[in-house]
Amino acid sequence: MTTKPFFDAARVIAGGKLTQTQVDKLNDVVDDLKPKGKTTSQVGINLIVSFEDLKLDAYDDGVGVWTIGYGTTVYPNGLKVKQGDTCTLGQAKEYFAHDLNRFEKAVNQSVKVSINQNQFDALVSLTYNIGQTAFSKSTLLKKLNAKDYQGAADQFLVWIRGGGKVLKGLERRRAAERALFLKK
Repeated sequence: MTTKPFFDAARVIAGGKLTQTQVDKLNDVVDDLKPKGKTTSQVGINLIVSFEDLKLDAYDDGVGVWTIGYGTTVYPNGLKVKQGDTCTLGQAKEYFAHDLNRFEKAVNQSVKVSINQNQFDALVSLTYNIGQTAFSKSTLLKKLNAKDYQGAADQFLVWIRGGGKVLKGLERRRAAERALFLKK
């Protein structure tokens, strides 16, 4: 997030220059406007996109959910992806950023204990894949909030089914998420 336009506008309002006191006060305003909680690191983003293949044409994810871009199932405007939908690379990136923000908020709101960046990234990747509702009701989250970090890590391996079947891709993803979660 760049704050330059904000400070440029403040300089115009102030007549061209800002005092250090004004800059300090504006920094406080900027800090107050920033989203609270953790955000996904590049490691976490790379993990998610390594499993969410980029598709510019909507496809059935194998269990009847229409998906586009980097795993988007619902557009930022709230409409569900449907058969026949297409998007550009730019749109796919916008959808991804929107989805990522939504799942980061879900993890930040649900987790009540201290976690490190790797744990956060792993949880966002999981939530990106299984959804906010499933995550919020999961045994993984209950164990984590009870400070049973190892028990929570082991719960990643439960989420390996799609349409009632064990899927190799989900086994690989959960193993990668679990390994990241356990990494110091």
